Amino acid sequence: MNKITGTIITLNNESLIKDCIVSLKDICDEIIVVDSLSDDKTVSIAEELGAKVYLQDFLGDGPQKILAASYSSNDWVFSLDADERLDNDLISYVKNLDLNNTDLKAFSFKRRNYCGKKWIKAASFYPDRVTRLYNKNFTGYTDSTSHAYVDSSCFDVDCHITHYTYKSYTDWINKINFYSSQSAKTMHINGVKRSSIRPITHSLFSFFKKMILKGGIFQGVDGFTVALTTMFNTYMKYIKLNELYDNNKDPSKHFPKKNSDKK
Repeated sequence: MNKITGTIITLNNESLIKDCIVSLKDICDEIIVVDSLSDDKTVSIAEELGAKVYLQDFLGDGPQKILAASYSSNDWVFSLDADERLDNDLISYVKNLDLNNTDLKAFSFKRRNYCGKKWIKAASFYPDRVTRLYNKNFTGYTDSTSHAYVDSSCFDVDCHITHYTYKSYTDWINKINFYSSQSAKTMHINGVKRSSIRPITHSLFSFFKKMILKGGIFQGVDGFTVALTTMFNTYMKYIKLNELYDNNKDPSKHFPKKNSDKK
Protein backbone atom coordinates (compact mmCIF):
# COMPACT_ATOMS: atom_id res chain seq x y z
CA MET A 1 0.00 0.00 0.00
CA ASN A 2 1.17 3.52 -0.79
CA LYS A 3 2.09 5.65 2.21
CA ILE A 4 -0.23 8.65 1.98
CA THR A 5 -1.31 11.18 4.59
CA GLY A 6 -4.81 12.58 4.32
CA THR A 7 -5.18 16.19 5.47
CA ILE A 8 -8.39 18.03 6.35
CA ILE A 9 -8.96 21.54 7.68
CA THR A 10 -12.13 21.94 9.73
CA LEU A 11 -14.41 24.35 11.54
CA ASN A 12 -17.66 23.11 13.06
CA ASN A 13 -17.97 20.19 10.64
CA GLU A 14 -19.43 17.57 12.98
CA SER A 15 -22.03 16.50 10.41
CA LEU A 16 -19.39 16.00 7.69
CA ILE A 17 -16.10 14.94 9.24
CA LYS A 18 -16.87 11.25 9.82
CA ASP A 19 -17.65 10.43 6.19
CA CYS A 20 -14.67 12.51 5.04
CA ILE A 21 -12.21 10.62 7.26
CA VAL A 22 -13.72 7.23 6.42
CA SER A 23 -13.37 8.10 2.74
CA LEU A 24 -9.68 8.96 3.11
CA LYS A 25 -8.94 5.84 5.13
CA ASP A 26 -9.43 3.78 1.98
CA ILE A 27 -6.13 5.14 0.63
CA CYS A 28 -4.36 6.79 3.59
CA ASP A 29 -2.48 5.29 6.52
CA GLU A 30 -2.44 8.62 8.40
CA ILE A 31 -5.07 11.34 8.81
CA ILE A 32 -4.20 14.87 9.94
CA VAL A 33 -6.95 17.31 10.97
CA VAL A 34 -6.16 20.97 11.60
CA ASP A 35 -9.20 22.39 13.37
CA SER A 36 -9.98 26.10 13.68
CA LEU A 37 -11.24 25.87 17.29
CA SER A 38 -14.59 24.25 16.58
CA ASP A 39 -17.24 24.52 19.30
CA ASP A 40 -19.11 21.39 18.18
CA LYS A 41 -18.07 17.70 18.17
CA THR A 42 -15.76 17.88 15.14
CA VAL A 43 -12.57 17.29 17.15
CA SER A 44 -13.91 14.42 19.27
CA ILE A 45 -15.33 12.63 16.22
CA ALA A 46 -12.02 12.98 14.37
CA GLU A 47 -10.07 11.64 17.34
CA GLU A 48 -12.42 8.69 17.75
CA LEU A 49 -11.70 7.78 14.13
CA GLY A 50 -7.95 7.82 14.76
CA ALA A 51 -7.06 11.20 13.24
CA LYS A 52 -4.25 13.30 14.67
CA VAL A 53 -5.85 16.62 15.56
CA TYR A 54 -4.10 19.99 15.81
CA LEU A 55 -5.78 23.22 16.90
CA GLN A 56 -5.13 26.47 15.09
CA ASP A 57 -7.09 29.70 14.65
CA PHE A 58 -7.92 29.99 10.96
CA LEU A 59 -4.85 31.37 9.20
CA GLY A 60 -6.51 31.45 5.80
CA ASP A 61 -7.06 28.68 3.26
CA GLY A 62 -3.50 28.21 1.99
CA PRO A 63 -1.62 28.70 5.28
CA GLN A 64 -3.97 26.30 7.07
CA LYS A 65 -3.46 23.59 4.43
CA ILE A 66 0.30 24.15 4.39
CA LEU A 67 0.31 23.70 8.15
CA ALA A 68 -1.65 20.45 7.86
CA ALA A 69 0.86 19.07 5.33
CA SER A 70 3.76 20.01 7.61
CA TYR A 71 2.50 17.46 10.17
CA SER A 72 2.49 14.64 7.62
CA SER A 73 4.92 11.80 8.29
CA ASN A 74 4.63 10.73 4.63
CA ASP A 75 5.91 12.40 1.47
CA TRP A 76 2.60 12.01 -0.35
CA VAL A 77 -0.37 14.05 0.83
CA PHE A 78 -4.03 13.90 -0.16
CA SER A 79 -5.83 17.10 0.80
CA LEU A 80 -9.59 16.84 1.15
CA ASP A 81 -12.14 19.36 2.42
CA ALA A 82 -14.57 18.23 5.10
CA ASP A 83 -17.49 18.39 2.65
CA GLU A 84 -15.74 16.19 0.06
CA ARG A 85 -15.61 12.42 -0.47
CA LEU A 86 -13.48 10.15 -2.64
CA ASP A 87 -15.46 8.29 -5.29
CA ASN A 88 -14.85 4.58 -5.83
CA ASP A 89 -13.15 5.17 -9.18
CA LEU A 90 -10.59 7.45 -7.52
CA ILE A 91 -9.98 5.03 -4.65
CA SER A 92 -9.31 2.18 -7.08
CA TYR A 93 -7.01 4.35 -9.18
CA VAL A 94 -4.88 5.50 -6.24
CA LYS A 95 -4.64 1.97 -4.81
CA ASN A 96 -3.13 0.85 -8.11
CA LEU A 97 -0.53 3.62 -8.22
CA ASP A 98 3.11 2.97 -7.35
CA LEU A 99 4.00 6.30 -5.78
CA ASN A 100 7.45 5.04 -4.77
CA ASN A 101 8.40 4.72 -8.43
CA THR A 102 6.98 7.73 -10.25
CA ASP A 103 8.41 10.95 -11.60
CA LEU A 104 5.05 12.67 -11.17
CA LYS A 105 4.72 15.32 -8.48
CA ALA A 106 0.94 15.72 -8.32
CA PHE A 107 -2.38 14.36 -9.56
CA SER A 108 -5.59 16.22 -10.35
CA PHE A 109 -9.12 14.84 -10.30
CA LYS A 110 -12.57 15.82 -11.54
CA ARG A 111 -15.00 17.14 -8.95
CA ARG A 112 -18.78 16.78 -8.83
CA ASN A 113 -20.36 19.76 -7.04
CA TYR A 114 -23.76 19.45 -5.38
CA CYS A 115 -26.37 21.86 -4.08
CA GLY A 116 -28.44 19.69 -1.79
CA LYS A 117 -29.13 16.53 -3.80
CA LYS A 118 -28.68 18.27 -7.15
CA TRP A 119 -25.47 17.79 -9.12
CA ILE A 120 -24.66 21.20 -10.65
CA LYS A 121 -22.80 20.75 -13.94
CA ALA A 122 -23.51 24.05 -15.69
CA ALA A 123 -21.13 26.88 -16.58
CA SER A 124 -17.90 25.01 -15.72
CA PHE A 125 -19.14 23.65 -12.37
CA TYR A 126 -18.11 20.33 -13.91
CA PRO A 127 -15.53 18.88 -14.30
CA ASP A 128 -14.05 21.50 -11.90
CA ARG A 129 -10.66 19.81 -11.88
CA VAL A 130 -8.65 20.09 -8.62
CA THR A 131 -5.14 18.95 -7.67
CA ARG A 132 -5.26 17.11 -4.36
CA LEU A 133 -2.66 14.31 -4.33
CA TYR A 134 0.89 15.67 -4.26
CA ASN A 135 4.42 14.98 -3.08
CA LYS A 136 5.16 17.60 -0.43
CA ASN A 137 8.90 17.39 -1.11
CA PHE A 138 8.34 19.01 -4.50
CA THR A 139 5.17 21.07 -4.27
CA GLY A 140 2.29 22.16 -2.07
CA TYR A 141 -0.43 24.73 -1.60
CA THR A 142 0.08 28.40 -2.34
CA ASP A 143 -0.01 30.64 0.72
CA SER A 144 -3.04 32.59 -0.49
CA THR A 145 -5.51 33.13 2.33
CA SER A 146 -8.43 32.44 -0.02
CA HIS A 147 -8.83 29.95 -2.87
CA ALA A 148 -5.37 28.43 -2.49
CA TYR A 149 -4.28 25.68 -4.88
CA VAL A 150 -1.46 23.19 -5.32
CA ASP A 151 1.14 25.03 -7.37
CA SER A 152 2.48 22.32 -9.65
CA SER A 153 2.24 20.67 -13.00
CA CYS A 154 0.14 17.56 -12.53
CA PHE A 155 -1.18 14.43 -14.14
CA ASP A 156 -4.89 14.72 -14.95
CA VAL A 157 -6.89 11.69 -13.86
CA ASP A 158 -10.44 10.99 -15.04
CA CYS A 159 -11.64 9.98 -11.57
CA HIS A 160 -13.86 11.83 -9.18
CA ILE A 161 -14.23 13.65 -5.89
CA THR A 162 -17.79 14.32 -4.74
CA HIS A 163 -18.19 17.79 -3.24
CA TYR A 164 -21.27 18.55 -1.14
CA THR A 165 -20.67 22.21 -1.83
CA TYR A 166 -23.95 23.66 -0.58
CA LYS A 167 -26.64 22.13 1.63
CA SER A 168 -29.25 24.33 -0.05
CA TYR A 169 -29.59 27.52 -2.04
CA THR A 170 -29.75 29.40 1.26
CA ASP A 171 -26.43 27.82 2.24
CA TRP A 172 -25.04 28.86 -1.17
CA ILE A 173 -25.77 32.50 -0.37
CA ASN A 174 -24.38 32.16 3.17
CA LYS A 175 -21.13 30.74 1.83
CA ILE A 176 -20.85 33.55 -0.70
CA ASN A 177 -21.00 35.93 2.24
CA PHE A 178 -18.20 34.06 4.03
CA TYR A 179 -15.91 33.51 1.05
CA SER A 180 -16.35 37.01 -0.36
CA SER A 181 -15.20 38.35 3.02
CA GLN A 182 -12.15 36.09 2.92
CA SER A 183 -11.36 37.19 -0.63
CA ALA A 184 -11.70 40.86 0.29
CA LYS A 185 -9.25 40.41 3.17
CA THR A 186 -6.80 38.60 0.90
CA MET A 187 -6.93 41.39 -1.67
CA HIS A 188 -6.46 43.95 1.10
CA ILE A 189 -3.38 42.08 2.35
CA ASN A 190 -2.02 41.96 -1.21
CA GLY A 191 -2.41 45.70 -1.65
CA VAL A 192 -5.32 45.77 -4.11
CA LYS A 193 -6.67 49.33 -3.97
CA ARG A 194 -10.28 50.37 -3.49
CA SER A 195 -12.22 51.22 -6.63
CA SER A 196 -15.71 52.58 -7.28
CA ILE A 197 -15.90 51.03 -10.74
CA ARG A 198 -14.26 47.61 -10.20
CA PRO A 199 -17.20 46.03 -8.29
CA ILE A 200 -19.43 46.78 -11.27
CA THR A 201 -17.10 45.92 -14.15
CA HIS A 202 -15.68 42.75 -12.61
CA SER A 203 -19.06 41.39 -11.54
CA LEU A 204 -20.62 42.07 -14.96
CA PHE A 205 -17.71 40.36 -16.70
CA SER A 206 -17.99 37.32 -14.38
CA PHE A 207 -21.68 37.04 -15.36
CA PHE A 208 -20.80 37.33 -19.05
CA LYS A 209 -18.06 34.72 -18.67
CA LYS A 210 -20.35 32.14 -17.03
CA MET A 211 -23.38 32.83 -19.25
CA ILE A 212 -21.66 33.23 -22.62
CA LEU A 213 -18.08 31.98 -22.56
CA LYS A 214 -18.88 28.96 -20.34
CA GLY A 215 -22.23 28.25 -22.02
CA GLY A 216 -24.54 28.91 -19.10
CA ILE A 217 -27.08 30.50 -21.43
CA PHE A 218 -27.68 27.06 -22.97
CA GLN A 219 -27.93 25.24 -19.63
CA GLY A 220 -31.22 26.45 -18.24
CA VAL A 221 -31.85 27.44 -14.64
CA ASP A 222 -28.58 25.91 -13.41
CA GLY A 223 -26.55 27.94 -15.89
CA PHE A 224 -28.30 31.15 -14.83
CA THR A 225 -27.92 30.28 -11.12
CA VAL A 226 -24.16 29.74 -11.47
CA ALA A 227 -23.74 32.95 -13.48
CA LEU A 228 -25.82 35.03 -11.08
CA THR A 229 -24.20 33.73 -7.89
CA THR A 230 -20.73 34.15 -9.41
CA MET A 231 -21.57 37.74 -10.29
CA PHE A 232 -22.89 38.36 -6.76
CA ASN A 233 -19.79 36.84 -5.16
CA THR A 234 -17.51 38.97 -7.35
CA TYR A 235 -19.45 42.14 -6.59
CA MET A 236 -19.45 41.49 -2.84
CA LYS A 237 -15.73 40.78 -2.55
CA TYR A 238 -14.84 44.07 -4.24
CA ILE A 239 -17.44 46.12 -2.36
CA LYS A 240 -16.21 44.55 0.90
CA LEU A 241 -12.65 45.47 -0.06
CA ASN A 242 -13.81 49.08 -0.37
CA GLU A 243 -15.41 48.79 3.05
CA LEU A 244 -12.13 47.63 4.59
CA TYR A 245 -10.46 50.77 3.27
CA ASP A 246 -13.36 52.98 4.36
CA ASN A 247 -13.12 51.60 7.88
CA ASN A 248 -9.31 51.92 7.98
CA LYS A 249 -8.80 48.25 8.78
CA ASP A 250 -5.25 47.01 9.37
CA PRO A 251 -4.55 44.22 6.83
CA SER A 252 -1.99 42.64 9.16
CA LYS A 253 -4.80 41.81 11.59
CA HIS A 254 -7.12 39.99 9.17
CA PHE A 255 -5.72 36.57 10.07
CA PRO A 256 -4.03 35.33 13.29
CA LYS A 257 -0.42 34.27 13.63
CA LYS A 258 0.45 30.56 13.62
CA ASN A 259 0.27 29.05 17.09
CA SER A 260 -0.60 25.38 16.73
CA ASP A 261 -0.72 22.70 19.38
CA LYS A 262 -1.63 19.06 19.10
CA LYS A 263 -4.99 18.35 20.69
